[in-house]
Amino acid sequence: MYMRFIIAFIIYFLLIFPLNLTFADEFVMLKNSKVNVRYGPSFEYPIKYIYLKKNLPIKVIDKKENFRRIIDHKHNSGWIHTSQLKKSSSVILIKNQFIFSKPTKYSEPIAIAEKGKLILLNKCKKNWCKTSIKNISGWILFDKFWGKLPN
Repeated sequence: MYMRFIIAFIIYFLLIFPLNLTFADEFVMLKNSKVNVRYGPSFEYPIKYIYLKKNLPIKVIDKKENFRRIIDHKHNSGWIHTSQLKKSSSVILIKNQFIFSKPTKYSEPIAIAEKGKLILLNKCKKNWCKTSIKNISGWILFDKFWGKLPN
């Protein structure tokens, strides 16, 4: 009796709140500097808007065949073909962050990366990632960002 109640509750819960674990925190980035975002998961659907920023991190929220439904840091969403996506190694800063010479808060800060900046990541140790921005190379301690740090 008790086991039936638990199973019925789980089934009811899954029907009301569909489980979407396969897409949790699945971030990718744009492969090209011009990427079409469509209203639906097919080339038959019209173009909704066009991204013009290569390496922009985006979050996958649904999959259908070779298309991915995505959402960006400004909450824009749509469908992109998988040929336009690649594994993520970039983030967008949510607040200003110091760039340090070494991966410790006690090292010398050498610059400030501004909020909204697209950061390409070279390698990471915990929440510290090495990056190069223009002529500056250093480490950033990530705590407020859009994207996912490599493990």
